[in-house]
Amino acid sequence: MDYKVDEKLRYTKSHEWVRVEGGEVVFGISDYAQNHLSDVVFVDLPAIGKEIHAGKACMVIESVKAAEEVFAPISGVVSARNENLEKSPELVNKDPFGEGWLVKVKPGNQAELAGLMDAVAYRAHLETL
Repeated sequence: MDYKVDEKLRYTKSHEWVRVEGGEVVFGISDYAQNHLSDVVFVDLPAIGKEIHAGKACMVIESVKAAEEVFAPISGVVSARNENLEKSPELVNKDPFGEGWLVKVKPGNQAELAGLMDAVAYRAHLETL
């Protein structure tokens, strides 16, 4: 299957994406991840002000199939959460790179961004799955 990969984003091996916006980082889950979850029914977003750590679980997404942990792509403090997901969790499926974003984070270590995959590397990673 051919999954959408946004060229402007960075990715993790656990299928989170990252977009830098000014001094903050927005992240969500990839098209591959939302497709494998199937119909998202609930997103347990972390609280604003919560400190998250790269590679550690920071929230849970529930679908009709399973509940899956989402791993922080970088370390930092949650500065915003996508409140629209409370009433419309299906946005994660419909628009994973846009309206289905999860949280914004004030990064604690900008250097962690360099360790994330670009679109070419992420596509190559998907081919190994």
